[in-house]
Formats: sequence, C-alpha cells, structure tokens
Amino acid sequence: MTLIDHGSRRTTRLAHLDALEAHAIFVMREVAAERERPVVLFSGGKDSVILLHLASKAFAPGKFPFAVMHVDTGHNFPEAIDFRDRRVAELGTGLVVASVQASIDAGRVADPGHGGSRNRLQSVTLLDAIAENTFDACFGGARRDEDKARAKERILSLRDEFGQWEPRNQRPELWHLYNGRVRPGEHLRVFPISDWTERDVWEYIAREGLELPSLYYAHEREVVERDGMLLSVNEWVVPGPGETAAVEMVRYRTVGDASCTGAVRSTATTVDEVLVEIQASVLTERGATRADDRFSEASMEDRKREGYF
Repeated sequence: MTLIDHGSRRTTRLAHLDALEAHAIFVMREVAAERERPVVLFSGGKDSVILLHLASKAFAPGKFPFAVMHVDTGHNFPEAIDFRDRRVAELGTGLVVASVQASIDAGRVADPGHGGSRNRLQSVTLLDAIAENTFDACFGGARRDEDKARAKERILSLRDEFGQWEPRNQRPELWHLYNGRVRPGEHLRVFPISDWTERDVWEYIAREGLELPSLYYAHEREVVERDGMLLSVNEWVVPGPGETAAVEMVRYRTVGDASCTGAVRSTATTVDEVLVEIQASVLTERGATRADDRFSEASMEDRKREGYF
C-alpha cells in the first residue's frame, strides 16, 4: 500500500499518523482513568470505526473496555446498521441503541413528518440516554476540519447539567494537559481524533487495513438530484415534481441520516482511489453532502449548544 508518495514524504506521513494515533490513545487512557462510565458513540461512519479500533489498541490485550452507543434516527442506511451490529459483536461489548422514534412516541420531540430530517432531534435522545445510563464521558469522532463550530471544540468538551455546550466555559488544554473532572450531572464529550483531517482518516484506514461499510466505496445506486446533492431513493426520499431518479456510480464521504445525506459521483472502489479523490476536493465532506448542515436554519454551533454531537 503506497500512502501518498515514495521516500521521505511517505516516511513523514507515516510518522504523522503515528503521532496522531499515540495522542488519541493517550486521551482515551486518560479519560478511562478519570471517569467511571465512559461510552463510545458509534454511527457506523468511518470516524467512529477508527474510535473503536483505537480503543481496542489502547487497552490491548484486555477486552474492549467501553459500551457502544448508537443514536438511531430510524432513517438509517441498512449497510451502516448491519456493519454496526457485526462490529459490536466482534468486539464482544454492550450496545445501547437510543431511539429517536422512541423519543417521538414519548412526546419528547416533535415528529418532523415523513421524510423530514431527524438529525436535530438526536440531541434530546442522546441526552436522555446519557442520563438513563449515567454515562459521564462520551467518546465521539468529530473533527475540527468538519465545521467552524467544531474547530472551537476542546478535546475534552465539558457539557453542563443540562447537556449544553458553552464555548466560553471550556477549559484550557495547554501542552496536552487535560482536566477530566465533572460535577454531578455534568459530563464530557471526548474527541480523540479532533485534530485529524479527512486525509489523515483515510491514510490511517489504509495503514491499519480497517473495514468500512460498503457505502464509502463507489457502487451503483438509485439517486435523485436535489439542491445540488445526490440523495438515495428510499422510503424517505422519493422523486418530487420535475425530478427523475437514475442509477449512478456513487459513494458517500460521510454516513448519517439517509433522508439528508448525499452521495458524490465516484469511481473510487479502493482506499487509494478515495485518497486521490479527496485530495482533489475543495469542499469538506459535510459541506458537500449533508443537507442539514447546508440548508438548516440552525447552525452547528446552535445545535451543539443544545447538546448535539
């Protein structure tokens, strides 16, 4: 596997990945030492796949040390759910599924209607699940290069007793010194790969030989073009007036709610080919393919203040 180049540039990139991995493992071990009930948030996406791999490495040869939690919108790609169940079974750990539909049924959130995005509704479901399971630290795969609000996030992000994020109240993290203390009712969101880029992620996947859901590689799929995005035709997305569905070769740069996550036209069926594509891209993965980020009235920062990932 040739990551990017031969000779000194390739050596430099490998050393860079070693440094990123070492820091992420250090963060996981620090949090595990300070907090009593950490959990790994898992979406089925590439970043959360890396989190599971890093946690396995961090505590080897011991068993996988954390439970895994998935906030299920009910609008999932089947490939992501199949991958989630199989990977959790391989790790031999517990799976907590926090259901947005259950939150709707209980009157905790309002149903956006058939085909409406449920992404923003996840905050309430997540906070309820954290409280119910008394989790005091949640590992997430968010990265600073995804969004300007996430660029403000600390590695250890303090959430108050209401689960909310206040940028002005975050703790300094000079020299990789982390304060993992929380008061009763508070919890931490922990982002071990916060400083990684999309390129870093894919190079690490290549180096470690990590399996991903098939969605991440080019495949034929029936899609409809809407607002400049290619949405998969499914029970929540159907062609509207003036729209025509077509089968195209596509792949996904990010995996989320199937009602609002777009694909990109692609012929990349291997990690090497994906790396070539992302180096030529001028758009971030979320900016290019997530309708809720591009068109939502609420910014990512607003949603994070409410308890979003």
